[in-house]
Amino acid sequence: MLFLFGDNNPMNGLIARPQYLEQLASFRDKQLVKVVTGIRRCGKSTLFDLYTEYLKENGVEDGQIIRLNLEYPEHHELGTYMRLYEYIKERLRADRMNYIFIDEIQSVPQFQKAVDGLFVRRNCDVYITGSNAYILSGDLATLLSGRYVEIKMLPLSFGEYVSALGPASDLIIKYRNYLENSSFPYTLELSKKKDIRAYLEGIYDSVILKDIVARRKIADVTQLDSVIRFVFDNIGNLTSATKIANTMISGGRKISVHTVENYLEALTESFVLYRANRYDVKGRQHLISGVKYYLADIGLRYYLLGDMRADAGHILENVVYLELLRRGYAVYVGKIGAAEIDFVAAGQNGKEYYQVAYTVEGEAGRDGKTTLERELTPLDAIRDHNPKYLLTMDFTPNASHNGIRQINAIDWLLGR
Repeated sequence: MLFLFGDNNPMNGLIARPQYLEQLASFRDKQLVKVVTGIRRCGKSTLFDLYTEYLKENGVEDGQIIRLNLEYPEHHELGTYMRLYEYIKERLRADRMNYIFIDEIQSVPQFQKAVDGLFVRRNCDVYITGSNAYILSGDLATLLSGRYVEIKMLPLSFGEYVSALGPASDLIIKYRNYLENSSFPYTLELSKKKDIRAYLEGIYDSVILKDIVARRKIADVTQLDSVIRFVFDNIGNLTSATKIANTMISGGRKISVHTVENYLEALTESFVLYRANRYDVKGRQHLISGVKYYLADIGLRYYLLGDMRADAGHILENVVYLELLRRGYAVYVGKIGAAEIDFVAAGQNGKEYYQVAYTVEGEAGRDGKTTLERELTPLDAIRDHNPKYLLTMDFTPNASHNGIRQINAIDWLLGR
């Protein structure tokens, strides 16, 4: 598959997403429903565009491909699962495999019945997208238990962003733009800050109003907005629903812990937030208390909060967290004794440990330790032989500190 998707040259002016394209291609014609999930505008529909181009280049005819985006007005008449099923069934070719692509399927009540009806037909290869994790809960999970595969999509990685812009020069400027202008693919088509801001405003309003307020029937939108602002301002900090509620109450906003929990659940379901639980490295057990939240796109943070309180270290931590997810790891916040390890990344080949700091240069502090020593101490305390990394933005030669590899974060993000 790499011979087809190994580069990032766009098809028809689109940004290639080789990681996701290869996943779709590997499951082609398998008796599995392919479910692509991710925040709105992260590129799910474009992924289907790219994949249908691949199918056509490999012998699939136009008549074998059925594409529907259920948010388009012309498809609003397909508002019931039966109408959706009948519409697709009438267009199936009996003598060939049919490739069925349905965007934003969660807009149809009981959509899972239509999906199941198509799935049981041997000449249907079904692909669906959704902007809310609940499409994989309840009835769909029951009907298709063991018969679907989820492809979790994020906005552009830094590597994809750089590749889309051409030669990899001025990487620091590109990194800054990647953060401030957003990693949503379409922002690369917008040259003016005001246009990017308007676009991000549209994404934010769509997610909040369509995926959260409407579905959860939230009456107090300003209360939800306050919780969102708190979490956006505290990425990379240990927090809890109780802490958020207490902070809001002390600021004069009455809110219950239960309400905060519901809001946080809705934000993670809509893929705005990702939750990293804690893991005790020494005790080798998952911990219940204390979690960290990270954003699907830092540009949304700049849109909502501006850059007045931007913490470069925690923002870099957010970028690294998402990249670890893209690389297929389950990611936890590590604890060893009283010390914290930014990330414990569990993959097919075991664990890896990561500390992330914007810089480790500078003189010793009041405790007599340099920043470098403070960042290395938790990693030094780990007694197993799994790989350990310190990622920074410092432009110093890659180094090894007692087996801990110090790597420039830009190089790491680009896979160097």
